Amino acid sequence: MRERVLEGKIAIVTGAASPRGLGRAMTEALVKAGARVSMMDINQQWLDETSNYMREIGGDDCVMTQIVDVSSIGEVERSIQRTIEELGGLHILVNNAGIAPRNMLMGGETKNNFWEVPAEEWDRVVSVNSSGPFYMTRTVVPHMLAQGWGRIIGVTTSMNTMYREGGAPYGPSKAAHEALVAMASRELEGTGVTVNVLVPGGMASTDLIPDDTGHQRENMINPEVMQAPVVWLASDASVGINGQRLIGYYWDEDLPLEERLEKAAAPAAWPQLGAQAIRLG
Repeated sequence: MRERVLEGKIAIVTGAASPRGLGRAMTEALVKAGARVSMMDINQQWLDETSNYMREIGGDDCVMTQIVDVSSIGEVERSIQRTIEELGGLHILVNNAGIAPRNMLMGGETKNNFWEVPAEEWDRVVSVNSSGPFYMTRTVVPHMLAQGWGRIIGVTTSMNTMYREGGAPYGPSKAAHEALVAMASRELEGTGVTVNVLVPGGMASTDLIPDDTGHQRENMINPEVMQAPVVWLASDASVGINGQRLIGYYWDEDLPLEERLEKAAAPAAWPQLGAQAIRLG
């Protein structure tokens, strides 16, 4: 983490600005590693505050900020083009932006039956958590393919969150993102562009979780667990790592790399569960 292994690299982080957030933690790590980061978010105040903090760490030109709704293909395409033009390239994409219904996050006795979820709420969450990563990824890939190098990192969620009771529409929307990563990694195999998942490993103490929730923050994972693995995934050191999901909580840089991966990594979207399709003939 102390080495500037990303010197000369340009990164995009979506959902980058929350004061307590995975995006902020990962942006800080990328900046400290030498990358210049295009910070994308929908909250101007948070962008201003967080980018000022990043500039104190990495200098005036270490970040640029953009208000971007990742559920809009037009905004996605414009913001990526602006990043390439103003920062001089693009090498790393971190698909981190995500939203969830407040009642799903409250804990306790709150119910969130899927048949009671309004259609507009389903559409809103899926548009950010599923369509957003697709729009971002499909737009950056041609540029990365042309240069023969790229790192795409998707922040999904734990498998049990994807299907747990009361988890709609957040869980299914994150499951779609994980499936996108697994599919994209196969289609991009051998191109120099890799696609992987990075998750904290459980509920993290971020601004996604309301302060008046039934969950206790002292029992949540610190967003900083994302920092060391995101830098490694974004660097040349992760060459050959494709279609994997890394759990930040288990990432231990004191271990040799092989042991570290054995402890923290597994294939994205759980293909180890086996092929389920019946083939006739």
